[in-house]
Order: sequence, then structure tokens, then C-alpha cells
Amino acid sequence: MKIIQVPMDESLLRAVTGGAKASRVTRAAFIRRACEEHLRRTREEELDRQYIEGYRRRPEKPAIGKVGSRLAAEVWKDEGPDEAW
Repeated sequence: MKIIQVPMDESLLRAVTGGAKASRVTRAAFIRRACEEHLRRTREEELDRQYIEGYRRRPEKPAIGKVGSRLAAEVWKDEGPDEAW
């Protein structure tokens, strides 16, 4: 693992320190988690953007969407409330 230095203003440092204490982790672990979460969210947003752009370039045919809706309704109808997500 590499060690880096990250300059930050006092108020951000206090918030990070408080967040780390509340989470019962080191500041380094808190910052790592924050970076990982940010990168994960950024990747998900990019995948969502690509998915939407793909459908804009090549829209789904309405008949396919209707069939998918009917199939989903059949599956959900057969599942009881205990099987809900």
C-alpha cells in the first residue's frame, strides 16, 4: 500500500476526524472508504449514462416492452408478499 499526503482545510479535517471516530475507524480507513464509495458511484453513474444513451441510439420496440411488462406481471403475480424483495 502506498502512503500519500492530502492537503485539506481545517474544517474538512475536523469533519473527517469526527466521521472516522463515529465510524470507529482510522482517518486513513475513513478516507479510503470515501474514495472507494465515490469511485463506485461514479462508475455506476457512467454505466447508467451508457445504458440510457444506448436506448436513445437504438430504442426498444414498443411490442418488446409490452411483452416484457406482461411477463414481469405474471412472475410478480405468482409471487406472494413473503417473496418480495
